Parts: sequence; structure tokens; C-alpha cells
Amino acid sequence: MKNIISRANSSLTVGKAAWILSGSFAVSAVLGLLREKLLIAKFGLGPTLDAYIIAFSIPDFMFYLLVSGALSVTLIPVLSQRLQTGNKESAWQISASLMNLFAIGTAITSIVIFIFAPPLVKLIAAGSPKEVQDTAANLMRIIAVNPFLFSISSVLASMQQAFGRFFFNSLAPVVYNIGIITGIVWFAPAIGTQDNPAIVGVALGVGLGAILQLIIQTIGLAGLGFKYDRKIFWRNRGFRKVLKLLPARSLDQSIDYLNSIVERFLASFLVVGSIAAYNTAYVLRSVPITLIGVAISTAAFPKISARAASKRTDLFRKDIESVFNVLLWLSIPAAAIAFFMRGYLVRFLVGQGNTLIVSILGWFTLSIIFRALFQAATRAFYAQQDTSTPLKISVYSILLNIGLAVVFVNLYDVVGLAMAQTAVAIFEVLFLVIVLTKRIGTVFTKESFISTSKMLVAVFGMSVVNYVFVRYIFPLKAGDVGFFALAPKFGVIVVVTLASYVFFSHLLKIKESQPVVKGFLKLLYKPLKIHQP
Repeated sequence: MKNIISRANSSLTVGKAAWILSGSFAVSAVLGLLREKLLIAKFGLGPTLDAYIIAFSIPDFMFYLLVSGALSVTLIPVLSQRLQTGNKESAWQISASLMNLFAIGTAITSIVIFIFAPPLVKLIAAGSPKEVQDTAANLMRIIAVNPFLFSISSVLASMQQAFGRFFFNSLAPVVYNIGIITGIVWFAPAIGTQDNPAIVGVALGVGLGAILQLIIQTIGLAGLGFKYDRKIFWRNRGFRKVLKLLPARSLDQSIDYLNSIVERFLASFLVVGSIAAYNTAYVLRSVPITLIGVAISTAAFPKISARAASKRTDLFRKDIESVFNVLLWLSIPAAAIAFFMRGYLVRFLVGQGNTLIVSILGWFTLSIIFRALFQAATRAFYAQQDTSTPLKISVYSILLNIGLAVVFVNLYDVVGLAMAQTAVAIFEVLFLVIVLTKRIGTVFTKESFISTSKMLVAVFGMSVVNYVFVRYIFPLKAGDVGFFALAPKFGVIVVVTLASYVFFSHLLKIKESQPVVKGFLKLLYKPLKIHQP
């Protein structure tokens, strides 16, 4: 058992880390979609699911404000500096101090949320019916434990990433979803009564998932020699540096999530079920962003942090450019496939389909490209230990988003929220890239523009193939309901579409496609070993 854990905890290259993260994110994404499907099947796109989504708003917001991704992008560069100089003791002091500080802060926060859940729900979902608000408040009290549990696991995750460890860290979202699914399948039916709605069981599953992911993150520390100390080492310069960097990034993260709260507030004044419909489309959009943008950017972050620490601006710029090119090569076709196959995607989750979710997802698809690039663009600043620039841009972005959302919701109902999000996603990335270019030189060189142009040509060819299959060969029919009716057609279309994209990319000599083609040819022409009796 020790050998298995030791091998799983071995340090990885960026490429291997990206594959492991993408693989685990893929499993987590599948489980996340299964979670959504089970929720919709059991509770429908109505008031109960609206209440469930509203219940996450304040606990998640406080977690983003206090910890979240802010920790990893501020802690990892500081830990990397300590580890490069062989000062492990200082690294452990920093980690233990943050763990203790966050545990105290989030424990207090969780208690406050538990006590004031009803008025908080009335504030953020003023347009929802009273029964929705009451249910949301009860669920929020259970989910209030999340900030405390996630704050500790976030420190553990950052420590592992600083050492190039990703395996157990990548399993955390998987077990979190397993916990929620357990709540839907087993807890909800077991405790559901007239006085105690079944959705409470799902909230208990959320708590179980949070505990499971903390246990997994703890296992990931095996072999590091981490020595926990109950003290907070205020005199440690690295700890003070993280605290100095943390507020800007925390505000950046929380401002971004504040936008979600505003969206739910606006949607609460629309027809019941609008929050659930919007959230379903949002979840579908998030899958490619997580698999591509988050996985690759997370895997590359320790390396680009080391480049920034070494003061090699030329190599740092080349690494950023390389990450951008890979993200573009993967995210552009992902957005195109999501657009043309959005009917299939929605029907996977919502039985007979839902035209409202299809419309929302259609507007969301363009944002997939820019949200994937956003993951790398922000990390380029964090690697330089600059958290203020992304914060400033986020402030402008949320003001723009709120303004556009108010206007578009009045014109196009809940679909307007997706339109506003997409417009702001483009704005954010353009601003980040402009500032980054002024600082380190252009990250989109002539070669990058040529390569991107070729990608667009390849995607056009791929889209024609995809459209023909979706529209004429395997069109959606009224009887296409359920996994077994949809999966074969969906699988064939996706495989043929992706194969055509790789073919066109290879034909146009796009550099990012070469490893895929070489790997396929190696597999195709690998000699078959026949064992003689």
C-alpha cells in the first residue's frame, strides 16, 4: 500500500501532470453531469432545484473570498522559492500557519452563515417565492460547513502542487461529486418526508463529499515530511508575503463569483426554474473549460512560476505563448462542437430536451475559448506574484457584466445573462493580454497568428463535417431519449468530428497537432506480439 501511495505521489512533468489532471477532470466532469442529470430527474427544473442552487451562493462566495484558487496561485510561487533554496522548514511553517489561520477564519464564517441563513437568502434571492427561500435557507445551513473543510484541503493541495504532485489532488473533485451523488441516490430517499424534503439529503451528500476530498488531499502529503504545528508563524517572511498577495487575488476570485450571485438575483425575478435552467447550461459550458483551460493551466503553473522566479523573461514569454497556442488548438473546436451539438448535450441531462437551456448554451459556447485562455492569462500574472492587475481588470469586468446583464435580461430574459457573460469573457482576456504584452513582450507572435488562422480553417472544415452528421446523418428525433438512445449517435459524431479536426490540422501542419498524430501512428503501426505456445 505504501508503494502504491509513493508512486502516486511522485513528482510529474507538465505534460504528465496535464494528462493526469485532464483525466481526473474528465472523470469528475462525467460525474458532475451525472449529478446534474440525477438532480433534474428527481427534482425537475423548478423551485426545489432553484433553492438548492441558491443555497450554495453565500458559502461558496465566502470560500472564494477567503481562500479558493487565491491560495494556490499565491502560495505555490512562495513555496517554490523556499524549496529551491532547500528551506523546507520555512515552507512547512508557511503551510501550517495558513492552515491554522484559514481554519479559524472559515470556522467563524461557517457559524455566521448558519445563524443568518434566512436573511442572507432573502437578500440574494429577493424575487423567489417564500417556500423557495425557506428551503434554500435550510440547505444553506448544512452547506455552511464547506468553507471550513475546503480551506484546509486547499492548503494541502497547494503544498502538493509545489512539489509537482498532482495525483491525489486531482482525485479531490471526483470524490466530492461521488459524495453528492450518494446524497441524491441514497440520502434523499432515506430522509425525504413531508416535513423533511428529500433535497436535504442532497445537502448532506455535499457535506460528505467535502469530507471525502479533505481525506484524499491528506493522503497526498505522504512522504513529504510535513510537520504540522498549531502555531501561526507571524514572523515568517514567506507567510507575511502570502498574506500580502492574498487579498488582491481573493477579491479577484470573490468578485468573479459575486457576478454569479448577481445573476441568480436577477434570475429570481423571472419565471420559476430560470435559475436551474441557467445553472444547467453553465455546468455544460464549464466542462470543456475545466478539461482544457483549468487542467492545462494548473499543470503549467509550477513551471511558469519557476521561469518567473529565474528572471528569464524570454523563456517565460515562450512558455506562456506555448500554453496559449495549445489552449486555442483545443478550445476552438470544443466551442464549435458544443454549439452544433448543444441539442444532444442538453437532452443527455434533460430527457426530452429544453429549448431554453439550448438557447442559453448556444450563447455560452463562444465564451469557452476565452474562459480557457483566461485561466492561463491570469496565472501569467500570478507567476510574477502580481495579483493586483487581474483584480483591477475583474472590477471593471463585473461592473460591465452587471450593466449588460440588467439590460439584456430585460430584453432577452435569462438568455441575456449568457450574452453578458460571453461579452465580458472576451473583454477580460483582451485586457489581460494587452497588459501582459506591454510587460513581457508579445505573447501572440506572427507565428502564433499564422497558427491560429490555420486552426480556424481546420475548425471550419471540422464544423462542416459535424453539421452534416448532426443535421442529416444522425439528426435528433423525438424518440431519442435516454443514454442508450443518444450515446451511440453522439459517440460516432464526436469521434468522426475530432478525427476530421486532427486530419485538417495535420494537413495544415499545425504544430500542436503533431504529438497527437505521432501517437496515433505509433499505436497504429505498433507490432502485434504473438506468443508461441
